[in-house]
Amino acid sequence: MYSYVARQPILDIAQNIVAYELLFRDGKSNSFPDIDPNQATSNILTNNHLALGLEQVTGNLPAYINFHADTLIFHFPSFLDPKNVVLEILEDVPVTPELLSACKSLYEKGYKLALDDFDFDEKWEAFYPFIDIIKIDVLQFSILEISKLVRKISELDVTLLAEKVETSQQFEKLKMLGFTLFQGYFFAKPEMLKQRKITTAKQNILELISQASQIDLNINKISEIFAVDPGLTYKLLRFINSPTYGSSQEITSLKHALAYIGQAELKKFIALLALSDLSSDKNTEIMRLSLARAKFCEQIALCRFESENPPKAFLTGILSLIDGILDHELEYVLGVLPIHEGIKAALRNEQGDLGNYLSLVKHIEQGLWQESEKIAHKLEVDSNICFEAYIKSLSWADEMLACAT
Repeated sequence: MYSYVARQPILDIAQNIVAYELLFRDGKSNSFPDIDPNQATSNILTNNHLALGLEQVTGNLPAYINFHADTLIFHFPSFLDPKNVVLEILEDVPVTPELLSACKSLYEKGYKLALDDFDFDEKWEAFYPFIDIIKIDVLQFSILEISKLVRKISELDVTLLAEKVETSQQFEKLKMLGFTLFQGYFFAKPEMLKQRKITTAKQNILELISQASQIDLNINKISEIFAVDPGLTYKLLRFINSPTYGSSQEITSLKHALAYIGQAELKKFIALLALSDLSSDKNTEIMRLSLARAKFCEQIALCRFESENPPKAFLTGILSLIDGILDHELEYVLGVLPIHEGIKAALRNEQGDLGNYLSLVKHIEQGLWQESEKIAHKLEVDSNICFEAYIKSLSWADEMLACAT
């Protein structure tokens, strides 16, 4: 039996990732239509937790997991370590004395409980003593409404988590209202209040990415760019000597280093290192997501026996958040980034095979399983292969990020 999982980051006020919400689906039906939700949660979580280990999916960070009424009442979460999970109570579960008793018992055992998509209904008042986190969908209310509603629960000893935060402006306002945890894509959105000019240093880094998109690498040109940036050179040497890429090698020159890892890997490294440098003042999740997308797109391309040089799929994924990294509109960035037109088309509107790879990983990230199944079918790639590629891409991104920092 196969199962699917996606993870969505949860960030604190400093925009550090402190946890992931996990979204599970049954691989057989790819959704919940014909499955009892309690049975589905039990089966799917068991398969993922026992087969993968939650820590592999979350990078050892806590996991927020949705639970339906019966799975809580029958204490299904009890085999999970209370330090590693937050139990989310869905907003549509029937409120019963049995559910209240189960929540009290789980709370007393050390589990953290969260009310998901909190609607401020009075029916939840009896649960307040056992609730640690309240999650509010900020797209369901205006900022003024949220302010009034938050005041109603101001005396509760709970952490406020804002879901579906889309912009930096929202993020700043919600912080002022007392929210300390956040979910959404605000960390990857350009801030339109500022339009910083791309500096000469950044232009050199963009030139590195451009070099990575060429069929034949210009080693002399690449060496010149690395030579004026000791930081990039240092990172390159760290990558070469990392356990992932074999035993240590005695490097005698920058050109030796560039030649040692081979053209195919070098192209990926160039894009990876360049993006790492560009995003040095950004939240690490934007880099992590870019890397995961790059590896995923590459794996799907290889599954379809595409070995085109240069590795366009990898570059498409790694550049998928470049507008957020540079704080500029996408069209502006594409105007100064001389890359293949097929990659530009994919980044603009997800056209062509490259665009389908990107669309596929975005749907998996959001747990939109039925839509991702349709895209996988269009690409003639088995959905189980897509799932495995996604899990591998998360692990690879975590590993690469550790090397790049």
